[in-house]
Amino acid sequence: MINFFSKYKIIFYFCNFVLIFLYLFPGSLLGCFLYNDCQLQPKITSDYFISTNHLYAFFVLSIIGLFSYKKINHLNFLIKYLVFLSITLEIMHYIIPKRSFELSDLFGNLIGVSIPIIINYFINKHEIFKK
Repeated sequence: MINFFSKYKIIFYFCNFVLIFLYLFPGSLLGCFLYNDCQLQPKITSDYFISTNHLYAFFVLSIIGLFSYKKINHLNFLIKYLVFLSITLEIMHYIIPKRSFELSDLFGNLIGVSIPIIINYFINKHEIFKK
């Protein structure tokens, strides 16, 4: 499976495009389709201190990115890119109509990026799953 992602980086690029499009859309595109209300955001699970929808989205994107780019020089760039993307997209909510900047969303983004990076670090450090 890991080999599949490294061969087809287009999956990572497509996931990036979809995330950026949904993130920058004024209102909720998913709410328009699911609830026929562009103001209503669908919730996967309840929010506590962080936005779980944001955590899930960036977690999945980070996992796909880590599978796609396994080389260490690509990995360092990927980590910087994902952190930059998570911060930039949330800051863009200041200027997008019908969207608002929220710290819980930003923390969800950053935690969603951090968890796969930490797991990847420990897997590589202890050489788990290596032949």
